[in-house]
Amino acid sequence: MKDFFKFTLASIVGVMIAGLLLLFITIGIISAMVSVSEEPAQIESNSVLLLKFDHEIVDRAKKNPFGDLDFGMFKSSQPVGLNDILDCIRKAKTDDQISGIYLNPADIQAGIATVEEIRSALKDFKTSGKFIYAYGDVFSQKAYYLATVADSLVLNPQGSVDFRGLGGERTFYKRGLEKLGVEMQIVRHGKFKAAVEPFLLDKMSEENRLQTETYLNSLWREMLTDISASRQMGFDELNDIADMVATFRKADFVKQKNLVDQLKYKDQVIDDLKKLTGTSEKDDVKAVDIFKYIKVPEVREQKGLARKKIAVIYASGSIDNNASDEGIQSEELSRTIREARRDSSIKAIVLRINSPGGSAYGSEVIWREVKLAAETKPVIASMGDVAASGGYYIAAAADTIMADRTTITGSIGIFGMIPNMQNLLTNKLGITQDVVTTNEHSDMISVTRPMSAFERDLMQQTIEDGYDTFISRVAEGRKMEKTAVDEIGQGRVWAASNAKEIKLVDVYGGLTDAIELAKKMAKLDHFRIVDLPKLKDPFEELMKEISGSAKAGFMKDEMGESYKYYEQLRGLISQKGILARMPYDIDIH
Repeated sequence: MKDFFKFTLASIVGVMIAGLLLLFITIGIISAMVSVSEEPAQIESNSVLLLKFDHEIVDRAKKNPFGDLDFGMFKSSQPVGLNDILDCIRKAKTDDQISGIYLNPADIQAGIATVEEIRSALKDFKTSGKFIYAYGDVFSQKAYYLATVADSLVLNPQGSVDFRGLGGERTFYKRGLEKLGVEMQIVRHGKFKAAVEPFLLDKMSEENRLQTETYLNSLWREMLTDISASRQMGFDELNDIADMVATFRKADFVKQKNLVDQLKYKDQVIDDLKKLTGTSEKDDVKAVDIFKYIKVPEVREQKGLARKKIAVIYASGSIDNNASDEGIQSEELSRTIREARRDSSIKAIVLRINSPGGSAYGSEVIWREVKLAAETKPVIASMGDVAASGGYYIAAAADTIMADRTTITGSIGIFGMIPNMQNLLTNKLGITQDVVTTNEHSDMISVTRPMSAFERDLMQQTIEDGYDTFISRVAEGRKMEKTAVDEIGQGRVWAASNAKEIKLVDVYGGLTDAIELAKKMAKLDHFRIVDLPKLKDPFEELMKEISGSAKAGFMKDEMGESYKYYEQLRGLISQKGILARMPYDIDIH
């Protein structure tokens, strides 16, 4: 027996020692990989910057050295930051090692406003005299919109261009909930606040259809404006081609209609790039992608690190969405803004917003800090793809609101949604409830019975008070009368081109333009940019990937395109309190 315990104890100790050794070795390997990933990259002369856009584009990507590996499905998953893309294009403009840009996008996983910002950066790049060459086997509409900025736009002879106009789908859950025995009790302000319509109707209301048609037509008009200028084609001509649905036409048709310059195979494209870069026929074209080029140190005009700073504070995702730790956490973001306000070295703030809104209370918390910051230093709100409802709420106190022409904004309104699952529990599942209270409404709010008239009136008053606060914040920030804000509010969604006309937006421009404006307002010459909130340590991101991505990866893999509906429902169910949120998650194609 003694020997048994002796060998057992020795085995346990051996396993523990082996485990510790493995842990230290793993940490060493990871540290080495992180170190290698952070080493500056070297670029050869006559290189081209390759822009494929085959990763999801977000405003700012996490600095996870293992982000390109999904530990759930073991496949590439790393998003790329718009800020990194813009920095690379700007850097390439003056980099003597870069001869030009090779665009090769099949599709772009980003909103139209993001594509517009990249397109504007490429347009600025062309002022250097360097070339932009675009080629594709297939171009989606957003990819084509981007590619039209190129000097040469080339399509494979068997390829296609998606060009058919914009469309947006809405999903309605009313009938499905009825089958389950669930009634959604809605309290809202605003005839356009359509976030609740999927739970009340089985199709769009007339008001919702009106606002959707308005902003879709505005977005399409802005896209056509740029395409028309690049391709030297009229609006009517482009719309005629879209009505013919160029998407399913042969490449010869696309070339005949002047949507592209030439039809060529890949080997011919490579020959073109060799001529443009002065590369000999026997050598390969030297191409560098975003992930490598972002590591190339930028040549600074002045020596030393500038003390004065412009803080770019990123607010991306739903506000206080408890479904996950992604999105905007109001306490964390407000603390970041507060610290930037108190930091004397930060001379201006750019609040980069890409949010459909969320918690009304969380929006108010952030708004307060934006207001205080604007009282001490310039604050510019830079709107991305979407800055609506709560996303607009937090922008309202900024000195200047800047948006891309294709930004979706507005949606000034709030709502509350309480499910009544009594029918599901009692009639479908045979589960009943009973309650004991000390006061008449102690069990308010209950999801196992319908609201009483008193409860509904009380909730409606809460919504009205919240809406009044919302339009008051907008009126104060935009220097408008509350009645004027109410007229353009009511939950209505606007494209930025319309929002500018009604004074919800000051000027057009992207993130780069917002930083330039902050520089002018703060009267800065020598400064540096700091991105906030600070990103988590790469090791934290690694552990989160290992623990969390397997489940999400499995769900996405199994549900495919339907996963987005699961995410929408999960987010809505997890939200608490009154919401200042977009009517829906916009999916334009």
